[in-house]
Amino acid sequence: MKTAEDYLEWVPEKRRDAMRALHELIRRTAPDLEPVIVYGMIGYGMRPYETKSGSSGEWPLVALANQKAHMSLYLCCDGPDGYLAEKAAARLGKVSVGKSCVRFTKLENLNLDVVEELVIEAAKE
Repeated sequence: MKTAEDYLEWVPEKRRDAMRALHELIRRTAPDLEPVIVYGMIGYGMRPYETKSGSSGEWPLVALANQKAHMSLYLCCDGPDGYLAEKAAARLGKVSVGKSCVRFTKLENLNLDVVEELVIEAAKE
């Protein structure tokens, strides 16, 4: 897969509309975050990083992935109060949230207004 469109076509049909809707939301909300295929997902806005131990590389600010049991939206940045996804967990809907990962099985379980707000915040990084 070379493009976001390739990835979306690869996603199983039962999830394709949900993944496409989120892709379009991200592109509309943060058009400067260019999509790329990275680490088996669509990444938006690649940025350099360096860990406390000294390793470095590039990682997307936002990412979208089809997993075996769910879909995942990654908001890979934090604000002054902590990780964006973790901080907004109670407002994101009927989803499972880690530090930067929002896992969901149906698009209607995800509060898209909050997702849009978080993508805007991530794009400011």
